[in-house]
Amino acid sequence: MHNFRDLEVWKKSILLCKHYYVISKDFPKDELFGLTSQTRRSLYSIPSNIAEGAGREIPILNFVNS
Repeated sequence: MHNFRDLEVWKKSILLCKHYYVISKDFPKDELFGLTSQTRRSLYSIPSNIAEGAGREIPILNFVNS
């Protein structure tokens, strides 16, 4: 199993989530449960999917080449 925390792409995706959270705090309150919530969930899925994929035994090149 690979340590996903060492991957640059995972580190950058965490930074992206943090930056968006700071920016989206200033969005209108009527968007909090609409577009803001949906965007936050989709952004948080990026590092989650990277972590899940790092736990697999399948070489990453299988996904890159498909």
